[in-house]
Amino acid sequence: MNFLEERILKDGHVRPGNILKVDSFLNHQIDVSVLDQIGEAFYNKYGSCGITRILTIESSGIAIAALTARYFKVPFVFAKKAKSKNIDGDVFTSRVHSYTYDKDYDITLSKKYLGPSDKVLIIDDFMATGKAMHGLLDICSQAGAEVAGIGIAIEKGFQKGGDELRKQGYEVTSLAIVDSMEDCNLVFRDQEEL
Repeated sequence: MNFLEERILKDGHVRPGNILKVDSFLNHQIDVSVLDQIGEAFYNKYGSCGITRILTIESSGIAIAALTARYFKVPFVFAKKAKSKNIDGDVFTSRVHSYTYDKDYDITLSKKYLGPSDKVLIIDDFMATGKAMHGLLDICSQAGAEVAGIGIAIEKGFQKGGDELRKQGYEVTSLAIVDSMEDCNLVFRDQEEL
């Protein structure tokens, strides 16, 4: 069992509808030491891949991306969930569906922050069905950027988003994969340590 699985068991809570609450340390109140371990784990996996840019989606992925980018010593950029007045110029846009909010929205990223010379590591806090990842992958494709890998803190393995991306040939690294949350009992997938 790794550090993140241990923390999920200690402080996570399962709610009806297959909701895993980790807001006491990951995506509302943030334990920076946990994020630092997450960033280091992703660096250990992808540090030799020539990453030039970390990419995430607002808002919960931002903190993880920031600490991960610190290890890589590269900038991170995040796709906004709506085009705001402070994004000037041309943008990449993709439509995504949020499992958490059960809502469709357009994500946008300024074209000046991602291009064909970039080798990208996509980061997020959760992956369920993989819709947000498909939106970020679409933006990378529009930019001509190479995706070296996808780093996820917690993957809901029973919702198959990560497995589908792996079948498509993407290198997906999830630090904790929850295969079941039945009767409020968390079952993690056995996987190799990073």
